[in-house]
Amino acid sequence: MLENIFNQIPLFADLSPEQVELLDPIFSLETCPVEAVIFEQGAIADYLYIVVEGEVAICFNPDDGEPLIVSKIKPNGVFGWSAAFGTDTYTSGATCISDTRLLKVLGTDLKKFRQNQPETGILILERLAEVVVKRIKSTAAQDQIVALLDHALENGVKPIGG
Repeated sequence: MLENIFNQIPLFADLSPEQVELLDPIFSLETCPVEAVIFEQGAIADYLYIVVEGEVAICFNPDDGEPLIVSKIKPNGVFGWSAAFGTDTYTSGATCISDTRLLKVLGTDLKKFRQNQPETGILILERLAEVVVKRIKSTAAQDQIVALLDHALENGVKPIGG
């Protein structure tokens, strides 16, 4: 069971033991060594990830230049949002900067969870939106991001503008 790990991550703070028990089967824990490629830019976007330990570099490879590290994700950080937004492919790549432990969830499982457990599902979406907003540093966007995540998970389609 991943209960001890859920209790360490702010995204899951204050969830009841029953809510954690509902989430446990859809998440898995993965250990990756330094320099492991988690996914490449353009790969099929299937998983959303949360860093438990270690650090991950998010890299964007423009068509006309060298790859750029656009963000470094530290413990409790979330990446691979494309899977939650319903986007077909990852818009950036992700590589471990150090030995890393990750929680991961299939976007399709998150969608089913949202449909089957709407109260806990929307709470997780709101918290994911907070993480996204902090990363893009625009609190005005939080409601829009919650709506995009909810729309994508509810309808299984790309959000408008995504």
